Amino acid sequence: MARAAKLGMKLEWIKDGSSARIIMGPIPAIKYDRPRDRKIWFNGMVAAYTISRDDNGQSDELTKAAAFGNGDPLPSDIVYDCLQIMEEESVAIPWQKGDVLLIDNCVVLHARKIFTPPRRVLAALCK
Repeated sequence: MARAAKLGMKLEWIKDGSSARIIMGPIPAIKYDRPRDRKIWFNGMVAAYTISRDDNGQSDELTKAAAFGNGDPLPSDIVYDCLQIMEEESVAIPWQKGDVLLIDNCVVLHARKIFTPPRRVLAALCK
């Protein structure tokens, strides 16, 4: 808990005590990228909002997954508009065995599409 607090986060234990939810924020949705001299979308609100839903699109915790700084829930139509824009702007990389891909995690949103196993991806983070 102390480490989370130092990073500006809060841990909230799930009702059954099996795990914790990480609460961050409020944090800005947009950051300024000095090397590229431009504003960038640096935000996980769409993922937080959509990942909390079950297969039927329902969740009793949905409004807590991503919210405004004052705690008000994000309007779902706006979240899904953002999701649509992200989908339209996405680029699929045609992976082949032995490929290496470097991503600037501060500039590019990254995700994975549904895939057919087997798949093995090794990742490393650098500062």
